[in-house]
Order: sequence, then structure tokens, then C-alpha cells
Amino acid sequence: MMKLIDTHHHVWDPAQAEYEWMTEELATIRRKFDTKDLISATGPAGVSGTVLVQTRSSFQESREFLAVAAETPLILGVVAWVDMTASDVADRIAALRAGKGGSYLKGIRHQVHDEEDENWLLRDDVARGLEVLRDNSLVYDLLLRPRELPAAIQAVRDLPNLVWVLDHIAKPEIATGKWEPWAQLIEDLAGASPQCWVKLSGMVTEADWAAWTTDDLRPYAHHVIKVFGPERCMIGTDWPVCLLAASYKQVIDTAMELIGHLPQDQQAAICAANAVAAYRLDAP
Repeated sequence: MMKLIDTHHHVWDPAQAEYEWMTEELATIRRKFDTKDLISATGPAGVSGTVLVQTRSSFQESREFLAVAAETPLILGVVAWVDMTASDVADRIAALRAGKGGSYLKGIRHQVHDEEDENWLLRDDVARGLEVLRDNSLVYDLLLRPRELPAAIQAVRDLPNLVWVLDHIAKPEIATGKWEPWAQLIEDLAGASPQCWVKLSGMVTEADWAAWTTDDLRPYAHHVIKVFGPERCMIGTDWPVCLLAASYKQVIDTAMELIGHLPQDQQAAICAANAVAAYRLDAP
């Protein structure tokens, strides 16, 4: 069997913290999901390693996630959160690295698509923060919708030697079949830097939750694979968010079907090797 790394999942407990994005529409996943649940989900799907990704704009959550990674062999790395607009971003990163599980810090993410300013990534203070990430050999995960893609393209061009990872293929409107401007913008982002990678993740929740099919996702996934190349694509489940539309194993099985047209070596790269390279993970 191929090694398989899930490059995008979360854990959370709404009884212990507030998640502003967890609206009534998401009531079915508004409960505790911990590493026991994660291990139960990943086992049957054949996943041998994961990347834990931030859920809140919370430095405390970042500390907690690193500690969780230190205690969970399945978790190979953490994409955490720091305030990218702060003047002391470097100090905050150093503090995370000095704490429990600090060696698991692989990247930083912010919910850019929730910012009112679609050009948030081009702010001077954010650009300085991104330079700090580059200087600290950290990845920056891009959480975007098509609205923010033009700014992301420019940001990547301005800082091509930072490693960027696009989450959820920028959330195209799969449920309505909308194609442009997403398709051209994705191609432009892929061409902005060879250090920009992408996760084949988050697609089932951009499709019709109750009636999606693999055929609905295929044009979007194949376009991403074509413009980024199989050497810059990874697999992510976006669990537990994916449970709104599919089980963990369904998401993995669908991803494998979506890359099934590729040669075995390219499939293997998408399943694990690319994640190890992009996030500088210790291979499982």
C-alpha cells in the first residue's frame, strides 16, 4: 500500500473555546473532536501521518496544538497561527518553538477569506510577517476564496522563495458548477512560483453536501493537477469539516479516485512524498 499523509485536519472542542465560523448551518460538527476520534478515522483509511491545522486566531491554540502533536505519533506537523501583522512575529515564532512540541511547527495560517480587505495579503505589515516566515523556514498556508486569489498571486510573486501551500483549491463554487474566474486565477497562482503547492482538499463541502459525486469534483481536481503538476499536489481531508458531506474514508477514497489516472509514482508523490517535501516532515 502507498504511504498516505493527510495534510489537512483539525481538532476542536466548542465547550472550551469559541469558534466564530461555526454557524448554525454547521451544527452537526459543533462538538468535540479529539485525537482519539482522529485515530479512529485515519486507521480504516490507511493514513500513516497527518498535519494538524489551526482553527482559530489564537496563539494559545497554537501552543496547545504543538503539545498535542508531541503526544500523538500520528501527527507529523502543525500549521499554527500567529498574528502576522504584529511587529514581533519572529519572537512569537521563537516562543512557539521553545515550548512543548515546538519542533512540530511547520507552518502558519490565517483565515484570509474572513478579512474584509480582499488585499489583506498585500498589506505592508503582513508582507513583513511573511518575510519572517521565510527567514524561519516556515510554510504559509493560504486559506482563500476566489475573491482573494489576485492578491495571493501578487504576494507569491513578491516573495517567491517562501513556501506557500494553497488550502482547499481556493474553494471554487463546485455546487453551482462555476468555473471562471477561478480556473484562470488558479493557473496564474501555480505559475507565480515553483514554491507554491496545493492541497486537494475541501472539495466535498464546496459541492452539494447531500448529492455530490466524484464527477462533480473531477474537473476542478484535474485542472489543479494540470496547472500545478503532480509534483506540487497533496491530499487533505479537512476533517472534521468534511463530515458535513462525507465520511473521512469517503474523502480519502474519492481523492485516490481523482488521482487514479496518474502513473503510480506520481500518485505516490501526491499521497506522501510531496507533503514531506513541502512541510519538511519526518516521513512516517
